[in-house]
Amino acid sequence: MNKGKSKRSLFSRVNAWLHLWTGIFAGIILVFVAFTGTVVVYGDEIIDWSAGKARYTGQVKAERLPVETLIANINTAYPKARLSEVTVYKNPERTVRFRVFAPGKGLAFVYADPYTGEVLKYDRTANFFYIMAHLHASLLWHGPGSWIVDIATIIFLIELISGIILWWPAKWNKRTRDASFKIKWKARFKRVNYDLHNVLGFYSSILALILTVTGLMIAFHPLAESTVKLFGGDPETGWQKNMPQNDSTKPSFAINAVFEQGFAKHPQQKMAQIWLYRLDSSGFYNMVTASKLGLKSAENAEIAFLDRYTGKEIQIPAKSLKGEYIENVVWQLHMGTWMGQWGKLFTFVCGLICTSLPITGFLIWWHRGRKKKKQAYPASQKKPEAIVAV
Repeated sequence: MNKGKSKRSLFSRVNAWLHLWTGIFAGIILVFVAFTGTVVVYGDEIIDWSAGKARYTGQVKAERLPVETLIANINTAYPKARLSEVTVYKNPERTVRFRVFAPGKGLAFVYADPYTGEVLKYDRTANFFYIMAHLHASLLWHGPGSWIVDIATIIFLIELISGIILWWPAKWNKRTRDASFKIKWKARFKRVNYDLHNVLGFYSSILALILTVTGLMIAFHPLAESTVKLFGGDPETGWQKNMPQNDSTKPSFAINAVFEQGFAKHPQQKMAQIWLYRLDSSGFYNMVTASKLGLKSAENAEIAFLDRYTGKEIQIPAKSLKGEYIENVVWQLHMGTWMGQWGKLFTFVCGLICTSLPITGFLIWWHRGRKKKKQAYPASQKKPEAIVAV
C-alpha cells in the first residue's frame, strides 16, 4: 500500500484529499441543497395540477371582462393578498391566473373566470415550492444561510472537478472502461455503492456542472453581470430611470389589449404575463410572452415593455434587452426548462444523483476506514479494547 501511494503524484494526492475532506465537511449541506432543488424541478406541473377544475372556465363567451375587474374582485375577496403578476393563456378555455402573497399565508395562485369575474380558487400549493426554493437558496436564513449554501455550492464545484479527475482511468482498456461506465449490480454492496458514486457521478457531471455554475451566477451578482457582459449584454439598469413615470391623471391602457397585442405579435406563444408588483408607481407594463411560464423561468420568452397609457412598445437599449434574455437563459438552465419536459427529466434525475453523491461518497470512506482498522488488528490478535476489557 505504501509503495502504491508513493507512486502517485503530488497533484493526485492533493486532488484526492480535496475530494474526500471537502465532501465530508459539507456533505450534509450538499445533500440538503441538492434534495430541495430537486423537489422544485416539477413544481410548475404540480402547481398547475393542484388547481384542478379552476384551470378552466365553464363557458367561453364572446367578450372577456377587463383584467382590472378581475383584480378588483380578488382584492375584495382577499383584501390582505398582494398581487404580483397576472398570467393569461391563449387558449380561451383557460382561466386567468394571479400570483399573490399574503402575510402569514405566503405565496398562492388565485384563479378567476375571465367571462364571469368569479374568483374560483385560492390555491396555496405554490407556497410549498416557495419554501423549498428558499431552503435551497438560503436555508430560510437570510444572510448567513445564503453564505452557507453559496460556500457549499463552491465546494460542490470543487467536488465535481476533482471527482472527474479521480474517475479518469490511468489507462484505457476493456477492464477500465467497464469499471468506469458500468455498474456491477450483482456485486457486493460496497462495490455497488462505489459504482453508484463513480459511474453515476460521471454520467451526471456535465449537467451537474451546469446546475452548479448557474446557481453561483444567481447567487453572486458580480458573476452574473460578468456573464451578461461576456455574451454581449449590458447588466446595467440605468435605462429604467428613463421609463415613463406613473401619472394618475391619465387613463391606463387596458391590460387585455396589451395581451392581445402580445399574442398578435407572437402568435406561436401560448401564455403571456404582466408584472403587477409596483404597478401603481410605474408608468409602463413589463410583459413576457412564452410557450410556457413558470415560477422562475420562461420557455422561448419574448420580453416587451409598453407604455402604460398609450400601449405602445418602448424601445430599450438592445444590449440591456439582451441582458434580460441572458438572465432568463441562466434561470432556464438552473430550473431545467431549457429543453421542455426532457430538460426537466434530465435535471430531476441529475438532482437525485447529486443528492446521493455525498452519501455514497461517505459510505466509501466509512468502509475503507473499517477495512484499514481490521487489517491493523488481525483476528488472531486482541484489539486494545479487548485487552482493556480483560
